[in-house]
Amino acid sequence: MDDSPTRSEPDTPGEEPQTTSGEPQNAGEESDGRDGDINEMDEDAVDLDALREQVNAEYDFDDFGPEDMARMSAEEWDAAFDPDTWITGARLLERVEAELKSRIARREVFGLLERVREDGEERIVVYSDEGYAIIRPSGEVSGRGTVLRDVEPIVALAAMESYEVPEPPEDWSLPHPDTVPEGTGEFGNLMIQVVAAIQLIAGVVLIGARVLFGLGGIIAPAIGLLFLFVGVFLFAMVANARLSDRFRSEEYRNRLRALREAEERPDFVPVDGEVVTDDTDTD
Repeated sequence: MDDSPTRSEPDTPGEEPQTTSGEPQNAGEESDGRDGDINEMDEDAVDLDALREQVNAEYDFDDFGPEDMARMSAEEWDAAFDPDTWITGARLLERVEAELKSRIARREVFGLLERVREDGEERIVVYSDEGYAIIRPSGEVSGRGTVLRDVEPIVALAAMESYEVPEPPEDWSLPHPDTVPEGTGEFGNLMIQVVAAIQLIAGVVLIGARVLFGLGGIIAPAIGLLFLFVGVFLFAMVANARLSDRFRSEEYRNRLRALREAEERPDFVPVDGEVVTDDTDTD
């Protein structure tokens, strides 16, 4: 009796016979290939999760600034920000505009902000006397100078769904040049001057006691000279701080005047579109 496995005969001539198991002969090879791809995907996911944890531990995204963005690599950027969750389009422009207005009001960004329409697309333009930045609905940022370095991390934050954009104040624009004070920190300067005056008085008393009353030793005169030196140093420091504040204030006022007196955007800003306001028809 023949005990060999039974095989089904082909119904039509030329048709290959099939085994009773119904599985393709090379199923094991295909399965091994799929398993290899799945393993590679799992390893990539693990690496991405590890890199994302490292980025979250290294960077403070609640206080994310230009310095952080400059030292972040492309791989870290892709790990931190999932492109599928980025905010784009008109909503991104609205969030960026609100964030920029808030930062201009806090004097963290120096520049004029305009929302323009060019080539059928709305864009946000921020420019000063030294640079500019152009933000498109896709999130692309172009420009140059300190304005660009200030705006890039702001756009990144505004594109994150988890970031809450603050409501800008009504009067968010740059101040009038005449309203800029001469300097800041007068209370601190006054306290330093009081300390310096006490040091000088103590020094004069110690040296005077040695001269007038003939007190022996050199300890009192030495300490008196030290007090005099510290007092003079503190007065000089206050004078230098006031001069520096006055210089910075004057420079700030000059930049404000230059922006206000300019009748149009600087020539280096490559934007010719019309300004979009609340009264402009956006249809």
